[in-house]
Amino acid sequence: MSAQKSIERPLEHDLLFDFLRVVEAAAVEAARTMGQGERKYSDQVAVEKMREVMDTIPMDGTIVIGEGERDEAPMLYIGERVGMGSKPGQDGKYRSVDIAVDPLEGTNLCAVGADNAIAVLAAAEKGGLLHAPDIYMQKLVVGPSVKGAVDLDAPVKDNLNAIASRLKRKVEDLTIVVMDRPRHRKLIQDIREEGARIRLISDGDLSAGISAAVAGSGVHALMGIGGGPEGVITAAAMKCLNGEIQARFMMPEQLEAEERSRIAPDVADRMAKMGIKDPSRVFDTNELAPGKRIIFAAAGVTDGTLLRGVRFFGTGKRTQALVMTTETMHVRFVDTVHVEGGPDSFVRFDRI
Repeated sequence: MSAQKSIERPLEHDLLFDFLRVVEAAAVEAARTMGQGERKYSDQVAVEKMREVMDTIPMDGTIVIGEGERDEAPMLYIGERVGMGSKPGQDGKYRSVDIAVDPLEGTNLCAVGADNAIAVLAAAEKGGLLHAPDIYMQKLVVGPSVKGAVDLDAPVKDNLNAIASRLKRKVEDLTIVVMDRPRHRKLIQDIREEGARIRLISDGDLSAGISAAVAGSGVHALMGIGGGPEGVITAAAMKCLNGEIQARFMMPEQLEAEERSRIAPDVADRMAKMGIKDPSRVFDTNELAPGKRIIFAAAGVTDGTLLRGVRFFGTGKRTQALVMTTETMHVRFVDTVHVEGGPDSFVRFDRI
């Protein structure tokens, strides 16, 4: 099949289940390290497995959000080519895809065996995902029912009232997820003063953002400052779920000293090269993930709000994943038993 004809096929038809394999494999590798207290090692094995499986996929992929700049990460670095099309002599033979990855979102969660660690990626046609450096981002994430009713620059009180009104409930009935960080002292105080409930999380605001767009998760919004790359991946998920994210990059001078020290001194120049000319403005969902053909895939590493973690048994393992796309607006929860051990293996089905 020619490259042109391949591009005309829906992205879902060609790559959806390949990306499912990628996140499942990364989740399994990370899950084997759960609770061992080695967050860097957990991340390393997830990265290596994700990279290994990606190279078996018939695509010409480019990492636009990954483990860091080329000189900071051995693999899955920003700008790295992956897939079968990245091999010598394969130029132009496969579909070009931009990919954002977080091989282990919640490294600390995995290290201590806590909930909501996931392996995740988003993919789109070339230019379909904003190129963003590893910098902090202020975020407001809500679901489809609240879309268009909130404003990142509005007072917390106004946003809570807008969310409650759209969901036809009292502010006191809302649950807002906020990362448990010193930088959120005032935000937490403002939410408490209005009477809404708060779920403080230690890590993993990407998973929390997705939960905010899924009815029945018990989460009604995500507020606060987290990672910029995770914000772009969240936007890809919102495109598939018809939710909304509003976000603003936080420059070093806007952060507390400890957080400021984690940001590269040349971040403003790097952002300009990535096409972000005014990082202080508010970005909406479509600006963070402008693609028309977006795939989002995530697999649970540890148990969480949306996904169960990996289960190991004598002759295999069981994974639970979420895959979705903007092209068909299908949201699939995929429960997979991976059988190993030969002809004498058996499968046991337990209700989730």
